[in-house]
Amino acid sequence: MAFITKTLFNNILRRFIHQDFHEAVSSMTITDAFLFLMVHSVDKLGIWQRLPVILGLIYLAVRRHLHQQYNLINVGKTPSGVRFSPGDYPYRTADGSYNDPFNEGAGSQGSFFGRNIMPVHQTDKLMKPDPMVVATKLLTRTQYKDTDKQFNMIAASWIQFMIHDWIDHMENTNQKVELIAPKEVANKCPLSSFKFYPTKEFPTGLYNIKSGAKNIRTPWWDGSVIYGSNKEKLQKVRTFTDGKLKISEDGLLQQDEDGIPISGDIRNRLVTSAVIAKIHTIDWTLELLKTDMLLAGMRANWYGLLGKKFKDTFGHVGGSSLGGLVGLRKPVNHGVPYSFTEEFTSVYRLHQLLPDSIHLRNINVAPGPNKSPPLLEEVPMPDLIGHKGEKILSQIGFTRQFVSMGHQACGALELWNYPSWLRDLVAQDVDGKDRPDHVDLATLEIYRDRERRVARYNQFRRALLLIPISKWEDLTEDKNAIEVLKDVYGDDVEELDLMVGLMAEKKIKGFAISETAFIVFLLMAARRLEADRFFTSDFNEETYTKKGIEWVNTTESLKDVLDRHYPEISKKWINSTSAFSVWDSPPNAPNPTPLYLRFPSS
Repeated sequence: MAFITKTLFNNILRRFIHQDFHEAVSSMTITDAFLFLMVHSVDKLGIWQRLPVILGLIYLAVRRHLHQQYNLINVGKTPSGVRFSPGDYPYRTADGSYNDPFNEGAGSQGSFFGRNIMPVHQTDKLMKPDPMVVATKLLTRTQYKDTDKQFNMIAASWIQFMIHDWIDHMENTNQKVELIAPKEVANKCPLSSFKFYPTKEFPTGLYNIKSGAKNIRTPWWDGSVIYGSNKEKLQKVRTFTDGKLKISEDGLLQQDEDGIPISGDIRNRLVTSAVIAKIHTIDWTLELLKTDMLLAGMRANWYGLLGKKFKDTFGHVGGSSLGGLVGLRKPVNHGVPYSFTEEFTSVYRLHQLLPDSIHLRNINVAPGPNKSPPLLEEVPMPDLIGHKGEKILSQIGFTRQFVSMGHQACGALELWNYPSWLRDLVAQDVDGKDRPDHVDLATLEIYRDRERRVARYNQFRRALLLIPISKWEDLTEDKNAIEVLKDVYGDDVEELDLMVGLMAEKKIKGFAISETAFIVFLLMAARRLEADRFFTSDFNEETYTKKGIEWVNTTESLKDVLDRHYPEISKKWINSTSAFSVWDSPPNAPNPTPLYLRFPSS
């Protein structure tokens, strides 16, 4: 009877949904199919971003639920064994193990990357169209475009810091791949050819996904970019006194005998990691997605719909909706061991944020209008990377560098805005040492998505229950972009590479990233909090200490951190509300309307 009911329901439902989703809906429960009809109806009207805040939050909550049910795919066998006692590990281990009480290896160094979408084999299409053609005709910067006042260079460096904390694929160093520039773009490519290591594949022991890649980082929010992902790295960077790191006389990280910064790329690690996670959730992200709806949504992730004042007074009350993800009674992984995914890696390819030069400011004079310091000089970005860059940055000093980055907008995530200097880059190995082969990073990023079997743009959208495009005009209104897209891909929108689609896609007002990338973020931003026991069941004074919890609870932004450690920077040079927006921008205007009752501005 239940089968007949579901069949009848699905037959009725198909009349109202896009044909590309018929198969996906047929595998859903009746409840989830009805929820999908709700979000799909809103999507067809193209209005979710224009809904009142409270209705928008409902839309996002329903959509996130669907992705938690159908877009979390395990890669690799889940070990079975005796449940360990979290009390035996009241700290973050160096390699990320012993976080999930039922799976000691989940999220540890060397674990598999998961999936949000089933892998799409592209062996026969690795070079179609040629990655160098794609990079040259659609990605390479022709004229620098920035984000105006929304996002500064500190915000760009922050996300690089996060990505290096979370993900790094293991390579097959016993093999090399060579890409050669085809004749039609050879004279525009900085490198006529380049070599690199392919991603190393490991058997998973599963039937549906037979092989996968492994992560040499720990995907938890644990500050491993600083502390390292193993005990050896951890011991190199820590003083083991008051939880402090080893630093040099100029206040920056120490360097080894080869001039390489000593960092990871534990107990006192807990508080720092939680502060980083909180700043990213309710400060950095709010500048990336600058709308009232996301302001409400991200604060709800941390504090719940009842808000900060209620949570500070009464503690965590209710489930994740009312009380937030942080402080839940137990971690939640939705039946899939925690990991970051290949698709998350792909949508966080954000090198367009980087400019061609850093605008150094004169901090030895009085601030100008809106606390802006005068321009001193422009330093080309190629001079600031690698070992040469370490020396120059040390000479510039932390304060001048930080103030300069705060007053400079970062690049926009659009077509024709990929830094040209990254197409002739000296790559480094996992130890920070220069490799002999230069690489064309723009080309390599196109190749990596295909190599790692990440779906191309249209199939990617379908799998995320987003309406696919049927013609180039659905993607962008830019006539020049449409012309070049046709030149590279012909009329076949199914061949469009994911990264190109993300850059070409029309942006939602206030969003620095595309809607497609945002949907992956919507799912994974919650997952990295709710699956971690140090943000849920062990987010308490017993684990963090009373002072540690107080430190986390009283930090609301990067500006708070600056006020504690560099009060002169904040007081003298920051006019903006957030340290992640351009510092001479005006502070956010007060809004007397309660957040949940607001409507988006036209």
